[in-house]
Amino acid sequence: MAYAPRPVSRAAVLIFPLAVTVFVSLLAPAAAPLIASLMLGNLLREALVVERLSLAAQHEIANISTLFLGLAIGATMTADRFLYSPTSGFQWQTLMVLGLGLFAFVADTVAGLLFGKFMYIVSGRKINPLIGACGISAFPMAGRLAAQVAQEEDYGNFLLMHAMGANTAGQLGSVVAGGLLLALVVGLGAA
Repeated sequence: MAYAPRPVSRAAVLIFPLAVTVFVSLLAPAAAPLIASLMLGNLLREALVVERLSLAAQHEIANISTLFLGLAIGATMTADRFLYSPTSGFQWQTLMVLGLGLFAFVADTVAGLLFGKFMYIVSGRKINPLIGACGISAFPMAGRLAAQVAQEEDYGNFLLMHAMGANTAGQLGSVVAGGLLLALVVGLGAA
């Protein structure tokens, strides 16, 4: 796929994170904190006036929050809850959750490739079907892998920008879907 970069106005670059935050917050209020955090990082980077905050958010703050999140989750994953308990035996729920996650990735990738193939046919062979595999929220690996596979097939095939666009859309879609599911589960629990 040929990549034709187009200029984007400064106003559009700054309005985008604000518009996405407002739209997603109205659509799925439960997803508002997550999408606002994601878009705040984008806004900090694009504002060009808070470079130290932008760099800190990209590096130190991201690393520290990942470390604390891992420690908090790891501290609650005791063996009797996660793997095996002498009173209740093996925890099959762990395998079920891992299996559901694997199934979700496989089904999403297959559905994305099928839709990409459909778009390839409908567009008159202008859209690379590999773009469909990038719609999952495994950011940025799905986009990089699709671009790598495309270049292995045809060295002149530069798919990375298109793949990252689809990958970002998949990530945003996951946030919205998670917020809607959370609202649905909370709504069913209250009923």
